[in-house]
Amino acid sequence: MDEYRAFTQSIIQAGQFKAGDALQATSTATTVTVRGGKTLTTDGPFAEDREQLGGYYLIEAKNLDEGESLSRRACPRPSSAPSRFGR
Repeated sequence: MDEYRAFTQSIIQAGQFKAGDALQATSTATTVTVRGGKTLTTDGPFAEDREQLGGYYLIEAKNLDEGESLSRRACPRPSSAPSRFGR
């Protein structure tokens, strides 16, 4: 957790932090699936997930290279969740 706190403080100080928060426990999750116009709700997170998300960061980067660099710092462990980039 110290790594995440230090990372968070560094991007706040650099003006790159836009939003972020921890997620609630998976026991509070409901999955909503719509197929063929029918809605199905299931207690719990996505059935096919083997990993769980603990939270998220919304970070502003100058370009893709900087975004990838920040992502590596945000998720230093190889088993960490993948990063998503958008413009």
